[in-house]
Amino acid sequence: MTENRTVQQKSVRRNRFAAAACFAAALITVSAVGAQAATAEAARDAAHRTPVSAARPAAVAVAVGAPGVGSADLVQSEDYARRGLNPVGATVALTGRQALSACSGEETMRGLTKGKATAYASVTWTFATDGLLTESAASAPTTTAAAGWEKQLVALVQDCQDEPAGHWRYGAAHTLNTTGGTARWYAAYNGDGTVSGGVAVLRSGTRVAVVELSGRPAYAPAAFKGITTAALNRLAS
Repeated sequence: MTENRTVQQKSVRRNRFAAAACFAAALITVSAVGAQAATAEAARDAAHRTPVSAARPAAVAVAVGAPGVGSADLVQSEDYARRGLNPVGATVALTGRQALSACSGEETMRGLTKGKATAYASVTWTFATDGLLTESAASAPTTTAAAGWEKQLVALVQDCQDEPAGHWRYGAAHTLNTTGGTARWYAAYNGDGTVSGGVAVLRSGTRVAVVELSGRPAYAPAAFKGITTAALNRLAS
């Protein structure tokens, strides 16, 4: 029974990953950034959500949450526009309720941290072509807590490294060290073995984050490493 539950959970994750590209296309088609609150809780969250006009993709939102983590500490459009990605809009939230990655299912940063972070920030970027770039970050009250959250995030990602033939998966871990912090990044592969974006877990002091580029066929691992480096520099700022 445990084996069946594991298969079901991974199936949900794979379905969510496959839907990412479709979701990106839908966002671009309707030319709207953000979501309409459908419940009272969503309405409260919407008060903290800042859509960014496609005409102004370079700025995400006014930074908040200092000295914790704010929108200015997330990846910005200029960080990846030079790498062949053409951003058309972004949605920022400060609630910690954005899903972490394609592999984590419905897990959120608020759920993973049990609401104990001093601040949350997340962003979803859409592009002129297929793909989504998402990032979710949290500020921990101590470095010990941050290290624990980082370990949990790494475990979530690595759960999708070992997949049956023909399924998308994350590749081997690559470690990136800078003066500002550390990151583990993984290329993502489609069922046919082609590269399709990647995911990275970042930590800088008491700040942790996960950033993912999905639904982006033939996107080179070296380019995603560049995005990871830029995101880590932002998180350390």
